Amino acid sequence: MYHWRDGIGPRDQRPVTFNENFGTFEREDNQFGTDEFLQLCELIGAEPWININMLSGSIEEMKDWMEYCNRKEDTTLSRLRAANGHPEPYNVKYWGLGNEVWAGGGTMTPQTYMDKYRTFSSAMPKFTSSVFEATQMYPIASGPDTNKPRESVKWTQDFFKELSQYRQPPIKGYDMHFYNWNITDPTDTPTEFTEEGWNRVIDGCLELENLLRTQYSLVNDGVKLVPEPEGPLDSKLEHVDLIIGEWGNWHYSAFTAQPALKQQVTMRDAITTALTLDLLQRNCDKVSMACNAQTMNVLNSLVLTEGSHMVLTPNYDVFMMYQAHRYASALDLPRQDSESGAYVFASEKDGLITLNITNASMSESKNVKVLFDHAVEILSVHRLEADNPHTCNTVESPDAIRAHTVKTQYEQGKDYTFEAPAASISVITARLL
Repeated sequence: MYHWRDGIGPRDQRPVTFNENFGTFEREDNQFGTDEFLQLCELIGAEPWININMLSGSIEEMKDWMEYCNRKEDTTLSRLRAANGHPEPYNVKYWGLGNEVWAGGGTMTPQTYMDKYRTFSSAMPKFTSSVFEATQMYPIASGPDTNKPRESVKWTQDFFKELSQYRQPPIKGYDMHFYNWNITDPTDTPTEFTEEGWNRVIDGCLELENLLRTQYSLVNDGVKLVPEPEGPLDSKLEHVDLIIGEWGNWHYSAFTAQPALKQQVTMRDAITTALTLDLLQRNCDKVSMACNAQTMNVLNSLVLTEGSHMVLTPNYDVFMMYQAHRYASALDLPRQDSESGAYVFASEKDGLITLNITNASMSESKNVKVLFDHAVEILSVHRLEADNPHTCNTVESPDAIRAHTVKTQYEQGKDYTFEAPAASISVITARLL
């Protein structure tokens, strides 16, 4: 398990360990540690989330890590951070207390986990100047493995039953995990699959919608178990955010891949990424945060590296195409177009409508009829597609699959028919007139 001090300071002086987590079984040189991770987040404008090692780590180690990252006052740990190149605090807000504690994170029960969670979360520094000042720290509890539907229901019920006992420790978020397992057929790989295998993976990603809605209800029911406080200075826990800390496709070959869990990305993965983002946005009133697993080199990656080379996967294009939905309002649409069977999602912001059309068929092109409530002007159509569904981006062919602008001209109006080629994702931008 990870100890943060192994990953700070001069790189040539960092300890070399051996990593057996998740079947890695290779040497760990600790070259990418806390400062490298947080400075990467600064460079790309991302909000960092750090998980605490509750299996082999201690409360003292957790506190020191938080102090190193966030303490602005002149202390030994803030001086150490400055000596390592970052005088100003990183102000890390999101802290997971343990990760997948029902499995490799400790094989705990909700009861044993809550016993540890109470002490760890209660010991978190506040980084405030007054006992009455609200902390900006955001502790996240390890929620269930929703790939096991029965266990995940019981885990959440038991977790909140324990949380409701006596006084409540600090808690802001509850982290459920879901992987789209593609592990029943060892011959199905990230780049070699049949149409049956294609459909199995597409259908699998859609299971997340019902699972997150179930967990949302369970979390709300669990919070209702919290009793009214007796003291005038005590506040009642009223809400816990539902978070999906890990989601993405997991193909069978990732188990034996070296480096561990590395897998290629084709349009099959891009389609499921688009459909997952659609369902997350459709349930934005229930899910506060969701994280694709993972960003680089592992599972459903946006970026793959080979030595000094970097390759942007089709998933990267999906995220770039979907940027227009940020800070917008989701529109009330069915998940699928009833006539064509294509998947749709739309949002509106500042008089602009962004419409996604995803044709999840591996081989069949579709025409999708769209009737807007008001007249619009089609400003742009961007599309991601591949000539061959098994194609992927490599060092030799880094742009084999890239989003492109569709040149078709459209008249102003309300009634449109959009072409959706097989295995394609289209994002249409329209301005309300």
